[in-house]
Amino acid sequence: MADKLSAHELDSMNAADLEAKLREAKEELFNLRFQAATGQLESHGRLRTVKKDIARIYTVVRERELGIRTAPGASNTKTEEATA
Repeated sequence: MADKLSAHELDSMNAADLEAKLREAKEELFNLRFQAATGQLESHGRLRTVKKDIARIYTVVRERELGIRTAPGASNTKTEEATA
């Protein structure tokens, strides 16, 4: 992962992409923590960024579950029912 993920980027991803990105971020966090424990970590700020990226991904996933956000390509059934 290069830089922090934006909410706009996460909105455009489908569930499988979000899951892959989450797995990738967790793996990076593990590696960064390992480097910190062994004294090899150069950028401690990267730990914070990766943790926040993970939180952003979890937030988008949860908001989709609650219906606050819609998945890309998914139609909003509530507004379609109201107009019909």
